[in-house]
Amino acid sequence: MLTNSAVYEGYEISPRFRTMLETRIERLEREASMDESAVAQLEDVDHIRRQMRLVAMQRADALRMRLFLDRASGSVKQGALSGNRE
Repeated sequence: MLTNSAVYEGYEISPRFRTMLETRIERLEREASMDESAVAQLEDVDHIRRQMRLVAMQRADALRMRLFLDRASGSVKQGALSGNRE
């Protein structure tokens, strides 16, 4: 039987990759807010439904990436780069 032990182990990622993901998360969340506010201007029920599905997917993707980052650790050795890690 296969287990999902990798889910609990964590991942090592570079500071550059972490920054790229954080930027993508911010963009997804910003676009989700803008897309949600645009719903008020829509009249067609199907268009509203599709717009809300888009918003839900944007937020789900952002959450998925945040969960990945929560499990990830940097792969840079201490002192190799300064200012990129908390």
